[in-house]
Formats: sequence, structure tokens, C-alpha cells
Amino acid sequence: MTTAYSYELAVQRDFIAQHVLTVPDPEPPEGQIHSHHFEVELHFAGDSLGEYGYLLNIVTVESILEDLVERYRDSVLNDLPEFEGLNPSVENFSRIFGDHVAERLSAAGETTPDQLRVQIWEDDAAWASHTRTV
Repeated sequence: MTTAYSYELAVQRDFIAQHVLTVPDPEPPEGQIHSHHFEVELHFAGDSLGEYGYLLNIVTVESILEDLVERYRDSVLNDLPEFEGLNPSVENFSRIFGDHVAERLSAAGETTPDQLRVQIWEDDAAWASHTRTV
């Protein structure tokens, strides 16, 4: 069941990164290093606004997103420590991306919305998301 919140904020960016799926016998190209033009959307929701009338300061959100996009842009996801022992699926990627966003919001001392959803498209037709309360 999805809770309807009074306020929502979303920010999107795109980047190209590579991966190779590690499940048994993936069909080409998934079993070989290949690129995806990823698009990531951070979607925040909550019932109250902070002192200045923001759900979150969009400048802070954009800065966090830019830093993360730079981390993943042109990288091979399999080579990054956060993917060690994991299949670098778009589902795992959306959860890992959310972990980083939540950590950085906390470190920035930002007011915390009720919900964060990270949605990542790996192409024009396929996406996965991870939703958490924050």
C-alpha cells in the first residue's frame, strides 16, 4: 500500500556506466561488460516542510546527486567496493544509490523527508526502484 504524502520533490540525472551480470549463464550482452545509459531519479516525499518552506533544499539534493553521478559515470560497477559479492543488477544499484543518498543527507544535516525512492532506468524501457523510509 502506498501512502500519499502532501509534498514531493524529484531530481533526475543521466550517465553512462558499465557492468557485467554475474548470475549463472547470462545471455549476451549481459554476460559481458556492456554499457547502459542510466537515468536516475531521486524522489522524496513527506507531510511537512522545513523552516524555509522546503521538503528538502533542492541545491543540497542536486549536489549529492551530482557527486554520485560522478562516482558512477564511466565506471564498471563490478569493480566498485559496494558491489563486491553482488550481482550489479539495476535493483541492487537502486538500493546502493539510496544508501549513499541517505548517508549524505544525514551528513549534510538536512531535514529528513518521510520517504526516498530511487528509480534507475537502464534503458528507455526498463527500470527498477528502491523505496525506503528515511
